[in-house]
Amino acid sequence: MTDTQNTEFKATSPLDEAGLAQLFTDAHTHTKWHDKPISEDVLKQLYDLVKVGSTSANCSPARFVFITSAEGREKLKPCLSSGNVEQTMTAPCTVIVAYDEEFYEELPMLFPYADAKSWFTSSPEAANETAMRNSSMQGAYLISAVRALGLDAGAMSGFNPTLLNETFFSDSTWKVNFLLNIGYGDKEKLHKRLPRLSFEQACQIV
Repeated sequence: MTDTQNTEFKATSPLDEAGLAQLFTDAHTHTKWHDKPISEDVLKQLYDLVKVGSTSANCSPARFVFITSAEGREKLKPCLSSGNVEQTMTAPCTVIVAYDEEFYEELPMLFPYADAKSWFTSSPEAANETAMRNSSMQGAYLISAVRALGLDAGAMSGFNPTLLNETFFSDSTWKVNFLLNIGYGDKEKLHKRLPRLSFEQACQIV
């Protein structure tokens, strides 16, 4: 019997209740913010957490624009739906969670085990589907990273994607997926948590 066969299986320890509460059960979507900036070091730490999250063939299509300046906010403002203006203009940082339509150009480095680039250069439909699905996953990783570092998040889809792409990405192959406000949320101004579907309503075991 080999040493590997003798090794007893050890599962990863689950997070304690406090950790689960911070990431999920006590976490809310925030729209009101304390006037406390987020340092560039924290933004870099957020990305360092996000980048190790799994994506298909390690394709990593998400691209992130961290808007922290007044100039950047004013540039973004015309792209927003009216109901999202105040929460975005007062957030310490708004992240444009985008994807690179030509993410596959990085695959020779990111996934050297196969000619993965050809999977997408030969199929624009597969490239678009992969970029959207995996950048959405990476955006969700970002929300988890934000909460893990003690910040709060508020994801948004209320914006004009055509105008935003023209404003921020006119000279690139990046395209917006969704927006995410991050900062230190004002917990005194949270709405009551809305109902969620039960396990029986939303899940099947087969």
